Amino acid sequence: MPPVAEPELLPVAQARAGDEQSWRILFQRFQLPLYAYLFPMVRNEQTCRDLIQETFINALRHVGSLREDGKFGSWLFGIAHQKCLLHWRKEHRDVWSEEPPVDQPDEDAEQPGALLLRVEQAAEVRQKLEQLPPPQRAVLLLHYLEDFSVEEIAEITATPVGTVKSRLHHARRALRVLMEENSP
Repeated sequence: MPPVAEPELLPVAQARAGDEQSWRILFQRFQLPLYAYLFPMVRNEQTCRDLIQETFINALRHVGSLREDGKFGSWLFGIAHQKCLLHWRKEHRDVWSEEPPVDQPDEDAEQPGALLLRVEQAAEVRQKLEQLPPPQRAVLLLHYLEDFSVEEIAEITATPVGTVKSRLHHARRALRVLMEENSP
């Protein structure tokens, strides 16, 4: 039987006690995953960075309300999700209009043709994701990109588990239909 991986030990208790190094560790651990979740939602580099900063400021202020240190990640994503919702409400505009920058992978890693195909496919998936309603897009990103369970997504988005399952189901189906529309 393969060994079971130990759960990640995060210095949440030390951060709660005010240890700055622990907060740096938590920031380093969650900065990129938060960015990967928020950027497709807000589609603006500076806004995404601002929301990450606001998320950590809010976490610093309210870490005392966290009941289980082991749920720090989903709790932090819940804060980020709420910050994103507030941003959408405040903006009252189409936040999906600008084109995101294309990631520049290592040029030596792949042949140009394969690289171009991968970039085009990623751009197509990103474009199709943008056509989904924000609640469906959010559950897809949290589930597949950040690997959160349905129960954790329910906590993050403050919605019932059944609603998350429904959104995930409808989002998968809608994305599949959208992807098939352009298939040869």
